[in-house]
Amino acid sequence: MQIGIDIGSRTIKTVALQGGSMQSRSVVESGFEPHRQALQLLAKHPKARVVATGYGRHLMQQHAELDVITEIKAHALGARHLFPHCRTILDVGGQDCKVIQLSETGRVTGFQMNDKCAAGTGRFLEMMALSLGYGLKEFGAAAAKAEGAAAINSMCAVFAESEVVSLKNRGVPPDEIARSVHLAVASRLSAMVSKGGDCSHLVFTGGVANSATLVQMLERALGVPVMVPRDPSITGALGAALHASP
Repeated sequence: MQIGIDIGSRTIKTVALQGGSMQSRSVVESGFEPHRQALQLLAKHPKARVVATGYGRHLMQQHAELDVITEIKAHALGARHLFPHCRTILDVGGQDCKVIQLSETGRVTGFQMNDKCAAGTGRFLEMMALSLGYGLKEFGAAAAKAEGAAAINSMCAVFAESEVVSLKNRGVPPDEIARSVHLAVASRLSAMVSKGGDCSHLVFTGGVANSATLVQMLERALGVPVMVPRDPSITGALGAALHASP
């Protein structure tokens, strides 16, 4: 059996493969000591070959015998496995955004990362939802139903929250503010994708890809279909498991 484990900033994802078939998957909170959470998950498969990726991959090497690969390579392997014609990957997780370009054969030819600012990430959306009194799922649903939108000029998490407070105090309905935030995120992410050139065969991975509202907005902004895995959160873990396979 081969295990891929993706130790992210907010969650830990695992995928177990055997004979090329997925046997199990899991997504749990990283917690205060993510390596201990990860070790508990790996203890269920004591004889498996393990490959780790994500923020905590090197920390895991200090506590377990396993190999590591970068998040870029892991997402490339996972996305290409699910969508063989994939040429561009947009991965948006808890605290960073990545755009990865692939060749026709699936080799990584370039990538961009937004890892020093929370703008456009899952954490950013959580903060905006909380400031409006929404849960994350309700936040996307409200944005989808709203008919109007106000301008959100800043994508800095701190300044954007101040703009949201200002809009609330001006009496702008919460659903319109929710739509405004989603449009601002879609604009930022589509600009990142467009910098890579050809964005056809685009696959959207990471937890933020679970937002159907954001997917639709990206499709409108880019003018191309956006493909989303059934469980976009585990794409990196799947790629790590594939790397572990003989």
